[in-house]
Amino acid sequence: MHPAHASVAATAGPALLVAAVIPAAVHALRRSPLWERIAVPAAVALPLLVLTHAWAVLGDLGTLRPPGGALVTQPPLLAAAVLFWLPVLARTRHRLDDAGRCLYLFLAAPLLDLPAVGVVAAGRPAAGLAMITGMLPVGVTAAAVTWAWVNREEREALAAEPGPGDAHCANGAFTSRSSTVGTAKPGR
Repeated sequence: MHPAHASVAATAGPALLVAAVIPAAVHALRRSPLWERIAVPAAVALPLLVLTHAWAVLGDLGTLRPPGGALVTQPPLLAAAVLFWLPVLARTRHRLDDAGRCLYLFLAAPLLDLPAVGVVAAGRPAAGLAMITGMLPVGVTAAAVTWAWVNREEREALAAEPGPGDAHCANGAFTSRSSTVGTAKPGR
């Protein structure tokens, strides 16, 4: 295998594990009681993954690489990825609300791509671009979470609207089909 191809596989593989395989597994097991025991707040999980990811990726480029390489860096990276996805996907006390999940994922996507920029700057553009591509599921998940939130809000708003026969506001007066309920007050 050509060294450039090996480098691409070495960066894209862990990126896909972090961004696609682990979230799929957490989602499939989202009701597991284990998650409640190991979940941490999002304010801890996000920096933990960002720093672990940077160490695992950039350590290969410099002197931060531990003896054993990926055998040492990948397990902590995968554990940090599990902790990262729990506030988004699992039913725990640290689960984020809709707005929090959107912000969390949209903030994480560029932060997780920063080490890839370092890889490109170190003269390995194919490996850096492979890593960015491997991390795309984080952004796709952020968009999907946002879309689901918007649709849920719209459904709830439509469900809250009065239907035929319900009290409604017509020209400042609250009325129903059977009687007048009251008059609208300014400022309400």
